[in-house]
Amino acid sequence: MELTSKQRAQLRGLANSLDTILHVGKDGISDNLVKQANDALEARELIKGRVLENSMLTAREACDQLAKLTRSEAVQIIGSKFVLYRRHYDKSRRRIELVKDRPPRQGKQ
Repeated sequence: MELTSKQRAQLRGLANSLDTILHVGKDGISDNLVKQANDALEARELIKGRVLENSMLTAREACDQLAKLTRSEAVQIIGSKFVLYRRHYDKSRRRIELVKDRPPRQGKQ
């Protein structure tokens, strides 16, 4: 699912108040880190991560790799922090309801 700019803006606003729960260190993206990210996305849908100074990865590289491995969307990358979002497959367990895009305007004929 591709996020629209309005949906990204909504998720960025929600991510402001989140604590950083994912830390990418010198080991990089390990299986344990991917499992931790999957578990957090399953429980919260939106998570914030940080790449530590001793890591060999940049925040963009770490975010892109984690997004691919966890089947999530990269929402924001600023400095050493990043935000990931994955919509819960079960509608009854969704915590975040994304805004809908307006249909395109019809031109006058």
